[in-house]
This record gives sequence, structure tokens and C-alpha cells, in this order.
Amino acid sequence: MSRELNEQEKLERNKAVTRRILIAITVIFIFVMLVMPLVCVITSSLKEGIGFYLKAISTKYVLSALGVTLLATAIAVAVNTFFGLIAAWVLTKFSFKGKQVLATLIDIPFSISPVIVGLAFLMTFGRLGWTYPALRAINEFLGTNIRITFAIPGVVLATIFVTFPFVSREIIPILNAQGKDEEEAAALMGAGGFKIFRKITLPHIKWGLIYGIILCTARALGEFGAVNALSKTRGETFTLPLEIDALYMSGTDTSVTSAFAVSSILVLIAVIVLVAKNVAEYHSTNAAGK
Repeated sequence: MSRELNEQEKLERNKAVTRRILIAITVIFIFVMLVMPLVCVITSSLKEGIGFYLKAISTKYVLSALGVTLLATAIAVAVNTFFGLIAAWVLTKFSFKGKQVLATLIDIPFSISPVIVGLAFLMTFGRLGWTYPALRAINEFLGTNIRITFAIPGVVLATIFVTFPFVSREIIPILNAQGKDEEEAAALMGAGGFKIFRKITLPHIKWGLIYGIILCTARALGEFGAVNALSKTRGETFTLPLEIDALYMSGTDTSVTSAFAVSSILVLIAVIVLVAKNVAEYHSTNAAGK
């Protein structure tokens, strides 16, 4: 009996040591790979003083890039929320041929490099694209100068593409777990489709929807590759990540510090998004548990 107790105590000690080692490795890795670089960004942005920092983040190029970033993010989140809800509803509430194909297509942005996405839009809407003759004919007929590539619409389209799956993929598991019984019962009692969605479906998916919107926002704010292929003019179509790259590639000491200063804006936004994400995730988990 005492031998079994000793073995049990030894096993518990080994588990405790293993747990401490794994926790230490995780903490060190996160600190070195995530926390320390972000702290370096903040400290580097203030290297020239608070006056230089405020001046660096308030130039016309930075303000323009911030405006383009927020515009593209707002449109992408709105579009992806609308179509994400529709896609999730279709995939969970209806059975039809090609359902699995549709579900696979939604995940395409997860598996394609953003740079390829930008080039794909460039070859679709650019001067060599198959839609360019139609776009040119429209401009000639209306006397306009509508452009997709190297303009704000291209930036918005690229942002929408790379962020499309986030909302639908957060909602689909919740709708699958919810089932159809409550909606079908409400329909039998005479409730309309919108009322069923508002009164029954939306309360179930609320926090999952918010979580998906937060992830979509975070991804849109930091997009670089796809937007880089479709954006050309600094001060007009550059987003914050592109402006940071332009400042850093300038190579001078002040421009590099300015790049860190502008980067700190995205870091602060990321912290806010992270807090919101954790709150939404907590509520979503509690709602699923109930």
C-alpha cells in the first residue's frame, strides 16, 4: 500500500514538474515572439520624444492612410456581416445540391495568399482584365472615370475578399448546434421569417456574430498583401500598413521612427480589438454553455 502511495506521489510530482515546464515554455515563447516585439514598437515610436511622435502620426499621408483603412474596414465588415449571415443561414437551414462545394468556397480566402488575391483582382479589373473593356465603355458613355484597380474600390474589394469567412464561420457552428426546432415551431404558429430571425435566431447567435465581426475587423485593419497589389498612390489609396512600409523603406532615421510611430496606432487598435474579442468570446462561451 505504501509503495502504491509513493508511486502515486511520484507521478503527481512528475505531472507538476511537467506542467510548470510547459507553462514556462509557453510564457517565454509568447513573451519573446509577441509581447517583446510590440513593446519594442511602442518604445521605438517614442525614441524622438512625444512631440515628434504626435507630428509623425498627424501628417497628411498618415491621416489619409488612416481614413482609407477605416473606410475599407467599415465597408468590408458591413458587407461580410450581411453576406456572412446569409451564407451561414443557407448552409445550416437548407439542404441542396452543391452545399459542400459552397461551404468549401467560403474558405478559399483562408488558403490563398493575399498577394495572389491582389493579382487576381488586378487581372480581372485592371487594363489587361476581361472586365476592362466593359468598364471603359461605361466611362465613355457616362463621361466618368470609374476605376477599380489602383483606386479605393480595389482596396475595398481586396479587404472584403480576405475577410469574408470570419463572420460566417463563427455563426455556422452555433446555428448547427441550435437546430431548426424553434424556428419551425414559430413558423407553424404563424410568425414571419424576419420575426423568427429577430426573436429566436439572433439572440442565439448574437455573441458569435459579434465575435466574428471583431475578427473580421482585426483582419481588415492589418491587411497588406492584397491591398498592396491594388494600391499605387501614397496619400490617396494607401492604407496604414502600406504607409508604414513606405516610411520604413525610406531608410532615414526619422522615417524609421515615424514608421514605428504609425505602427503604434495599429498596436493600440489591436489591443482594443483583443479586449473586445475576449469579452465577446467569454459571452459566446457562456451562451453556448446555457
